Amino acid sequence: MMKQKSVKLIVVFLICLCAGFPVSAAFKLNNSIHKAVPVSFSSLLSPVVFNKLFPLRNKFYSYNSLVQAVQNLAQIKIQIEKRGPFIYKITRFDKHTGKQVVVRQDKDWNEPWAQQKEYTSTIIDYGLFCNHSDQKINQRELAAFFAQAAHETRDGQDGRFNDGLMLKRELDTTNAYVAANVFYPAIAGKRYYGRGPLQLSYNGNYGFASDCIFGDKNKLLADPDLILKDPVIAFETAIYFWMTPQGTKPSAHDVIIGKWKPSAADQAKGWTAGFGMVTNIVNGAIECNHGDALPAMKNRADYYQHYLQLFGLTDSRKCSCGSMQPFP
Repeated sequence: MMKQKSVKLIVVFLICLCAGFPVSAAFKLNNSIHKAVPVSFSSLLSPVVFNKLFPLRNKFYSYNSLVQAVQNLAQIKIQIEKRGPFIYKITRFDKHTGKQVVVRQDKDWNEPWAQQKEYTSTIIDYGLFCNHSDQKINQRELAAFFAQAAHETRDGQDGRFNDGLMLKRELDTTNAYVAANVFYPAIAGKRYYGRGPLQLSYNGNYGFASDCIFGDKNKLLADPDLILKDPVIAFETAIYFWMTPQGTKPSAHDVIIGKWKPSAADQAKGWTAGFGMVTNIVNGAIECNHGDALPAMKNRADYYQHYLQLFGLTDSRKCSCGSMQPFP
């Protein structure tokens, strides 16, 4: 920024309805409220297995906190509308209350020149995290999510695969991770270094996450240490990051479950579906296009293979991003 143990996983088959959601007008979010049947996350992962996967974990990262975070976010859907690449409108829908709120609308959204830009719309249903109708896809996604989280929070020895979820924040906090952002400006005196299972970083990500999770961008911008104080919020930020596409990046969720399909232009950059592409999303600027032996990138892939083995799965797709161009 490991002595390998054999773990026997006891898995109960999931029964779920994963209805697709349209990506047109925002009001259609309301129409699909009864179409998805939430699945108990605990049927996919037991506390015994969780503890075996993370034997040295910080007690802050509890099994109950993870389950609660999954349940909380399962009640939220987000519609991200864009005019061109940079003009956003974000609508947040709470399935439990039925409340639908525009949490972000950039000031140029209704300008005539902006309305001439290409319009795109994406709906993110956080209830689909590890909630596919195919149990093996759920296990594969969980293995990938845990592999990335384990690498980001490890504090042990290479090759033992027992040191994930140990760190709550980056060891080096001298970098404030502040960048110019009109809609999510940094608050004076606050530092947005990596925190939580996927080490959420930069004020833009804190504000975006806060809008999606809470419907209030200032909750995490004003108090980024909430991620260090509340383990449920910590896991929520990780699930948010996993599920939410940003800029030109697809979501890690869509990549690992096979929903994302690379275009010819994507393939020309070496972008192919698989765990390697997930690493490109998480930390591509630093770890990708540097060959297959880069230690950090390789550790993520090794962790993924370790967890797949524990689930009794394989994944023939590309696990390395050593020859992938990073995202701009």
